[in-house]
Amino acid sequence: MRGKTIVISGATSGIGTVAATRLAEQGARILFTARDAARADATLARLHKANGAAAHQSFLGDLSLLAEQKRVAREIAAAAPGIDVLINNAGALFNRRTETADGLEKTFALNHMSYFTLTQLLLPQITDGGRIVNVASRAHRGAMLDFDDLQSGRGYIGFSVYSRSKLCNILFTRELARRLPRGITANALHPGFVATRFGDQSGTVMQALVGLAKRLGAITPEEGAQTLIFLAASPDVKSVSGRYFYKCREKLPSKAAQNDADAARLWEISQRIFEGV
Repeated sequence: MRGKTIVISGATSGIGTVAATRLAEQGARILFTARDAARADATLARLHKANGAAAHQSFLGDLSLLAEQKRVAREIAAAAPGIDVLINNAGALFNRRTETADGLEKTFALNHMSYFTLTQLLLPQITDGGRIVNVASRAHRGAMLDFDDLQSGRGYIGFSVYSRSKLCNILFTRELARRLPRGITANALHPGFVATRFGDQSGTVMQALVGLAKRLGAITPEEGAQTLIFLAASPDVKSVSGRYFYKCREKLPSKAAQNDADAARLWEISQRIFEGV
């Protein structure tokens, strides 16, 4: 990865930090998004230690807001005229329904629309042979999209809404791969159930359940980052696109995640949201 430029959202904790650091150690320049300035500075220090020769940069913003997604993407585009890998990783689980200033349910806004918006605006910067890597989850299994209620206004259950957002990630990847110019690839992955900050602010009951699950069976962020690093850097997948991976191997996602009509419909709705703000 020497001399490559990598953009990653959500790089200040968990698998995002590990992937950014390991790719920097391989010689890459890392540009990343963050919400918190202190954690951004800590990540920058880690990256400079891993590869002091590269001009790593952080970009602060709240990626649950469309205006912030667009501002951050434009700032990154100005700083990186050539992007070799775009990693969409930022995401969260919220136990209570919250609407953003854009009128979007927050999980949908952060976990799906930030992927869509950053990709749309940074695509012109992606080099021939470039890669887009979308962090999804096995949690998509069992989820179905209700296109009459994409904003989860009825019967909100935090984990169910999170699962639907991860289904969106895979459908988005599928449609993106179909639309991409030849020479650029897009793939999605399940990192595994990782002991990170995920779910720590999701609400009392959910937070307790996630915390217990982490103690009983979670893998480390180092282990969870391996498939992400593989898709970003391995020559084995340089021509593979539109697929879903786990443990560095291609896996079939759920039947709902293979629905091309739903993938196209989700894209068109996301495009209208993107253009409307």
